[in-house]
Amino acid sequence: MPTVKIRTNRQVTVPKIIFDDLGLKEGDYVDVSLQGSDIVIRPKRLVDLDDTLSPEEEKLVEQGFRELRQGKSVAWSALKDELGV
Repeated sequence: MPTVKIRTNRQVTVPKIIFDDLGLKEGDYVDVSLQGSDIVIRPKRLVDLDDTLSPEEEKLVEQGFRELRQGKSVAWSALKDELGV
């Protein structure tokens, strides 16, 4: 278990091997909690809710990919006409 030093402003450097094993990148967020007398640091994955799909939208996307794999497609101009764009 690596030992790290607490620096100015309570900063701690995560050892490279742990950083890499967790797939962390500079700028990522982590959750820090206390469990008994242990400090626990866990990766935090932030997701913009605008970038998530509802279950119904996920099904539509999956259906679209299935149709593409089967060679089914619609011309962009026809789709724009159908959507009134």
